[in-house]
Amino acid sequence: MATKKITDASFEADVLNSDKPVLVDFWAEWCGPCKMIGPSLEELSEELGEQVTIAKLNIDDNPDAPGRYGVRGIPTMILFKGGAAAATKVGAEPKGRIKAWLEGAL
Repeated sequence: MATKKITDASFEADVLNSDKPVLVDFWAEWCGPCKMIGPSLEELSEELGEQVTIAKLNIDDNPDAPGRYGVRGIPTMILFKGGAAAATKVGAEPKGRIKAWLEGAL
């Protein structure tokens, strides 16, 4: 399962109303660290797809959700469970650290 592209318009349906946890990666095209973790998130989406949906939201095209959830720097990953933010990770990390954090938060 590949990562899912979401927008401000689809945020409520794709994230808040999801029946399983959703990890939202807030990113931008110009962000080097965001591009560094992209392949890791794709791999984690394949590995953990049964447990969690991994979604990507471009902050330049979709400014509402980042503002609502206090995203100040990117990459920021927020795990949503039951329609609420449950865990946040800011900055690029190696895949193993992202996976460990995500599994611990699930």
